[in-house]
Amino acid sequence: MSGSGTQRLSRGALIRQRAQARFVGRRAQLALFAENLSKDPFSEEDPADFLFHVRGVGGVGKSTLLRQWQEAARRADAVTAVVDENDVHGVQQALVELSRQLAEQAGPCKEFDKAVEQLRREQAAQAEPMPVEGEASVSSRVVTQAALGAASLIPGAGVVTAMANPDAAAQGLDRLRSASRSRAQRRGGQGDEAGLSRAFVGELERLCRRQRWVVLFFDTWEQTAQYLDGWLLRLLGEEFGPVPANVIVVLAGRDELSEREWALLRDQVADVPLEVFTEVETRALLASRGVADPGVVEAVLQLSMGLPLLVELLALASPHTAEDVDSGGDLADVAVERFVQWIIDPEKREAVRTCALPLQLNEDVFAAAAGPGVEGLWEWLCGQPFISGRGDYKHYHAVVRASMIRQQRAQSPQGWASAHLRLADAHAAWRVVVEERLPETKRWKDAEWRRHRLDETYHRLCAHPGTYLTAALEQVVRAAGRETAVLRQWIETLEQAAQDTTDTALLTWMERLRGALTGDEPGLTCLGVLLSHSQLSSEWAVR
Repeated sequence: MSGSGTQRLSRGALIRQRAQARFVGRRAQLALFAENLSKDPFSEEDPADFLFHVRGVGGVGKSTLLRQWQEAARRADAVTAVVDENDVHGVQQALVELSRQLAEQAGPCKEFDKAVEQLRREQAAQAEPMPVEGEASVSSRVVTQAALGAASLIPGAGVVTAMANPDAAAQGLDRLRSASRSRAQRRGGQGDEAGLSRAFVGELERLCRRQRWVVLFFDTWEQTAQYLDGWLLRLLGEEFGPVPANVIVVLAGRDELSEREWALLRDQVADVPLEVFTEVETRALLASRGVADPGVVEAVLQLSMGLPLLVELLALASPHTAEDVDSGGDLADVAVERFVQWIIDPEKREAVRTCALPLQLNEDVFAAAAGPGVEGLWEWLCGQPFISGRGDYKHYHAVVRASMIRQQRAQSPQGWASAHLRLADAHAAWRVVVEERLPETKRWKDAEWRRHRLDETYHRLCAHPGTYLTAALEQVVRAAGRETAVLRQWIETLEQAAQDTTDTALLTWMERLRGALTGDEPGLTCLGVLLSHSQLSSEWAVR
C-alpha cells in the first residue's frame, strides 16, 4: 500500500487540518498567542502572559480562534483542555472534563481520579438510605401532601398538583434533607469543591514538570462564568495550592470581565477583543471560498457587516448574482436561509435543517434526526463551519441553531412536532437499553441514563409543551434531590425548551426555577417553588 510508511491521521485530525487550511484573518491574534507560547514560562525579564480573555459578539469567531490557539499550543508541546456550556453545570463537572482531556494526551490523572472516587463514596455513604426505592419517609410525605393539598386551592396551581406521582416530591425532599446535612458536615473541610480543586492543582503541577505548557480553555464564558468565575479567581489566587507558572488560562465570552470581582487581576489579563472582519479580511475570506463576482462580493459586504459567521455562511451558499444575496429580514436568518437554499443535494439540505433540533449531536443522534439514506453525510456535516465540539458530541453554533429553530417552527408546526417526537422516542429507546443493565436505584447516578432522559424530556416539551409540562416538572422534582449540578442541567435544558418554543407557561415556570438556583440550598428552594407555586413560601418555611 502506498504511503504505508507515513503516520495515518485520525478523522478528527483531518477535520482540524482542513479547518486550519480554511482559516482566514485574525493574523494579529494568532501571532500574539504564538509569540506568548515561544517565551520562557519562567522568565522574570520577559514573562509570558498567563491569562487571556477573548471577547466579542456572537458569531464574531471566538470559538474558531480558540480552536486555532489550541492547535498552536499543541504544536508548541503543550497539553490542552477546553470546556464550554455543554460540559459545565458546576465546578466538579468542569474539573472532571478538563482532567479527562488532559489524561488523553499525557496519561492518567491518578490522584485526581482517586479524589473523585473518594468524593463519590462519601456522598453515597452519607446519603440517607431509603427503605425501598420509590418509597418516601413518613415526615416528608406529610409535608409534601400538605403542601400539595393547599396548593390545589390556588387558581393556576394545577400543573403541580396534577403530578402523576406526588411521592416523587417527598422522595426528593428526603434526599435533599440528607444532602443538606452532608454538606453541613463537610463545610469544616472547605467542602467537595476545594478538595477536588486541590487534587486538580496537584495534577497540573505533575503535568507542568513534564510539559512546556498546560493550556486550559474556557469557552462561552458568558454562560459558564456563573459556575466557574468565583472558583477560577480562587484557583488563580492559589487558594487550592501554588499554580505552576507554565499554566495558561484562556477565557472566551461575549461580555467583559466583572470590574469588581476581577479588580485584583485586571492588569494581568491579556484582553483580546474581536471585532468584525475588515473589508480586506472579508474579501479574503470570500476569495478563498471562490466568491469573485464584484456584485456578489459587495452584496455580502453589505449584508454580513463583516460578521465572520455570516460571511462564511453566505460564501458557502455560492451566490451567483447580487440578487441571490437578499438583504431583507434578520441578518442571521437571511444568511442561514441562503446557505440552506443553495445546498443542491436535497438529503444534505434536509439533514442540515433537522440536525439543528437536537441540543447535541453524535452519529446516532444524527441518524435519528436525519432519517434513513444519510450514509456518509455525518462527516460532511462535521466539516461545516457552524459545527463544533469535542469528543463524542458536536453542536451547532448558537446563532445558526436559533435561526434554524425559528424557521422550522414557523414554517411547519406539524413537521416541527413530528421531528421532535421522533427524537424523543429515539432517546427513550436508548434510555431503556441503559435501564436493562442498571437497577432502578442507580439510574439517576448514571450520566448516560440522565442524558437520554433529559434529551427525551426536552424533545417532548418542544413538540407539545402543554401536554408534557407536568411530566417535565416531575423530573425536575426528582433532579432537585440530586447534586446541584444535576438540577442545574435540568433547569437549563428546560429553559432552552422554553426559548425554542416561546411557550408562555413554560417560560413562566423557567423564570421561577432559574431564580431558585441562586441560593445556598438550590434544591430545597426549587422544591419549595414547585410545591408552593410561589404563593405558599411562608407555609413551606414554617414546616
